[in-house]
Amino acid sequence: MGRLGARPDPVPIMTSADLDLWIFGYGSLVWRPAFPFAERCPGWVEGWARRFWQASTDHRGVPEDPGRVVTLVPAPESRCWGMAYRVAPDQASSVIAGLDHREQGGYRRVAVDVRLPQGSMLSGAVMYLATEDNPNYLGPAPLAEIAAQVRRCRGPSGPNAEYVLRLAQALRELGASEDEDEHLFELAARIGPS
Repeated sequence: MGRLGARPDPVPIMTSADLDLWIFGYGSLVWRPAFPFAERCPGWVEGWARRFWQASTDHRGVPEDPGRVVTLVPAPESRCWGMAYRVAPDQASSVIAGLDHREQGGYRRVAVDVRLPQGSMLSGAVMYLATEDNPNYLGPAPLAEIAAQVRRCRGPSGPNAEYVLRLAQALRELGASEDEDEHLFELAARIGPS
């Protein structure tokens, strides 16, 4: 995903018997990875901002009433906090297959560099990103409209409001600044206490 704002290319996953796979999550993967991992650590990607601009017709909504979940949009000078997971080589293929199914509603795999609080960097971590060319992309809307949609919607994975509030809570626990993620924290405040 080299240049900021450049269109990310899908990442083929090459598994190796001696290489660990790193996965970066910035939505529900932050608090509910639901896959085996050997290690996890908080981190961030630079030049991206989290936005509730993606429809969820299979997890936090239904086709007739889609919920809203997060994707990332290019944003110079921004950083987006999340969680990085190290997956052992012998589990990489099955974890990717599970995530491909979980994120099938418009997301694709891209490679990102994840910065860690102690100053190191994970190069080439796998991240799922929904771009505006996917059929479930909703794009921007007034925050009041997004909040009303989130309060109303529910899907097989539960209420859409739970997704927003759990994400806000998890990021607070990581020490993410509310100033760095105003979109999420303002939406959480409109929905209810976290």
